[in-house]
Amino acid sequence: MPHLRIVYPRWACALVFALGTLAYSPTGHTFDDYQLPSLGGASTAVSSEEYRLGRAWLRQFRAHAPQWQDPIVSDYLDGLIARLAPHSQLGRLQATIVMVDNRSLNAFAVPGGVVGINSGLFAFADDEGAFVSVLAHELGHLSQRHYARRTARAEQTQIPAMAAMLAGMLIAASGGGDAGIATAMGSQAALIQDQLTYSRRFEQEADRIGLQAMANAGYDPEAMVRMFSAMQRMARLQGGNPPEFLLTHPVSDSRLSDAQARASQLNVADAYTSNTLYDMMRARALLSINRNSPQQAASRLAQDNAEESAQRYLDALIAAHNGQTDQALQTIDQLAQELPDYSMLPTSAASIALDAQRYDDAIARSQRLLRLVPNYLPAQLVLAEAQLQRDPAAAFNLLRDITSQHTENPQGFSLLAEAAGRSGHNGWGHLARAEHLQLTGRVDRGIQQLSIARDAARHENDQQLIARIEQRRDDFLEYRATLEKF
Repeated sequence: MPHLRIVYPRWACALVFALGTLAYSPTGHTFDDYQLPSLGGASTAVSSEEYRLGRAWLRQFRAHAPQWQDPIVSDYLDGLIARLAPHSQLGRLQATIVMVDNRSLNAFAVPGGVVGINSGLFAFADDEGAFVSVLAHELGHLSQRHYARRTARAEQTQIPAMAAMLAGMLIAASGGGDAGIATAMGSQAALIQDQLTYSRRFEQEADRIGLQAMANAGYDPEAMVRMFSAMQRMARLQGGNPPEFLLTHPVSDSRLSDAQARASQLNVADAYTSNTLYDMMRARALLSINRNSPQQAASRLAQDNAEESAQRYLDALIAAHNGQTDQALQTIDQLAQELPDYSMLPTSAASIALDAQRYDDAIARSQRLLRLVPNYLPAQLVLAEAQLQRDPAAAFNLLRDITSQHTENPQGFSLLAEAAGRSGHNGWGHLARAEHLQLTGRVDRGIQQLSIARDAARHENDQQLIARIEQRRDDFLEYRATLEKF
């Protein structure tokens, strides 16, 4: 559709059309230990097409939106999704989290299972139930296929509207600073507003699915009502300039009343809460948001009456930020003794040691934890990064395992590329760099990198690696073809 390329940036068309072809149950291409989904080619079912296109959307979003890189918080969010998913009518869909470095209140869901979370959502939601209510609502949109149902009613007119929608999301994610996007989409401002806003029926449907999922997962559904009330107050205070989430998910009185009525009728199964752990994740988010003035993060956490242990944890992170490594480690080690079930505490200590270039300490701390929790990804990543400074070959072996298990993790491939280069595995290094490029939306550059990887593998006479690279090249070409269709 060449007219799309004229009106909108090419990447916007590729991204947005990913929202249009819908369904679930991915059946992607598998090659060796990478198990990466194919983004192009004939689809065996509408569901696999949506999954592939959703992953294409994610790659392009990573290329243009500011990312919040925090493996500890990412693992926490994966846990929340895993708890909600069985009760959210998602079927076989596997949700993938993308974290956006933006202080504004926002979250979104994209067909194919992509759930986006702004760091600012942690700042607004002062307890885990409130935060979970937003996740549950977004999973409700996914399970009820609201984008698909909207598109099915007006497919021809929806294409430019969806392009505007995607561009609007990127403008919001980047704080409105991308002049090129703003210029390209300038005349579409009203269309963005109109198309991003779900219908009242879709909003209530997602609320109902989310409320039931919360109750079944052990969360008090009244937390969603509290969150909506807080959002409604914010919308009234901010008038015509509310946060992006309230533009796309307006909270009306009738919607609030409906949620209240339904929440009051639900019974909570096996009540669950973890506000201490949530407050620690919130501490990390607030510190990220206020990285230039850390004390503001501490003041905000104290103002909201966070758990005392979480406030001590934030104090330790701030101490580490100020170069007071020993004080930070002492505090976190004490917290780890008091809360032995929180793997993120010893991992935080190992990360602080790593940042202070105490590589042997970081290795020892990570290894000690991984003997107890072998597959805890945040600790694995700290260990691998520390081993890069002491034993690149060990880092290379560990990172090959990590990337085989976490094929959508750009950080793992970035570290693998470095470890491979330092340990003399040049072919592997270029292949890992190519994978990182395609995961972050730069498929053309990834294809170029594969050519370099093939030459290096031939020089090393590694026939198995050559075969792997050739297969990945075919896959990358399919990825590119999928994007070029739009």
